[in-house]
Amino acid sequence: MEVQRAKISAVGHFLPEDRLTNFDLEKLVETNDEWIRTRTGISERRILKDPDKATSYMATKAAQEALDAAGVSAEEIDIVIVATVTPDYMFPATACLVQEKLGAKNAFAFDISAACSGFIYALTTGASFIQGRTANKVLVIGADKMSSILDYTDRTTCILFGDGAGAVLLEASEDETGVIDSIHYTEGDVNCGLYQPAGGSLRPATHETVDARMHSIRQDGRAVFKKATMGMADVSSEIMKKNNLTADDVAWLVPHQANLRIIDATANRMGISSEKVMINIGRYGNTTAATIPLCLYDWKDQLNKGDNLVLAAFGGGFTWGAVYVKWSL
Repeated sequence: MEVQRAKISAVGHFLPEDRLTNFDLEKLVETNDEWIRTRTGISERRILKDPDKATSYMATKAAQEALDAAGVSAEEIDIVIVATVTPDYMFPATACLVQEKLGAKNAFAFDISAACSGFIYALTTGASFIQGRTANKVLVIGADKMSSILDYTDRTTCILFGDGAGAVLLEASEDETGVIDSIHYTEGDVNCGLYQPAGGSLRPATHETVDARMHSIRQDGRAVFKKATMGMADVSSEIMKKNNLTADDVAWLVPHQANLRIIDATANRMGISSEKVMINIGRYGNTTAATIPLCLYDWKDQLNKGDNLVLAAFGGGFTWGAVYVKWSL
């Protein structure tokens, strides 16, 4: 039986209304707008301030918008996959909460935890179910409430992240468009260059872990920057070579929005101009698993059917990879 391709048939998004600007951060930590912009490219980020709303709320909003755009009912969905490192709970999975909130009663649901690479890992996973003809319609969502795990006294991390969600609907492709290929890598981060020290089974929550702010992100910025720059650039170049794509063949690079310098290095390695790179980090910051689908949403009206897209990401784990998509809309 011939493999059936999976296409992206709709996109959706959700961004909280509240903005946290660099000037706001100047009041919280020793930093300034120029320092942040020149080193990261970020000017502001969105924050979900309502303590009663979490990742599943944003994910559901983004997914519903994708369903509405496609004219598909929630009951038609076979699988719901949520990529996140900020689940509402350790369990149940955030995807299970989204499944119920959407009313996708015929779908099974699960989470993927691959940090900033989560969406491309989830996209490849969702596509495989359609390629194997075991599902017809799959919701793939990247969503993170990063503000919930930030220490706003740590200027090395709190300036980087924001909250948001993006979703795509995958369906069977009727032509040569869709998810064409993917390459993924993992290198176990035994030195914990980017991690959340407590909250798992190794260090469950105690008064001591809370007092020491061990439930917030910690990272070795220089080590992660070096790894991310090399990883994203290498894998993006690799997927082009594997699929005989030249720089002229690539319509858009859709990079994870972690740092403008990392994005520039990836584009340079691919040999493509900045005009062919999706960049919204200035407005949203690093929304972790949501960055790539938020880019797809923001640029959806500029995309043409048959456009070759390279989606690339690097995240904690360490995880990284690239997905080659031929746009279907």
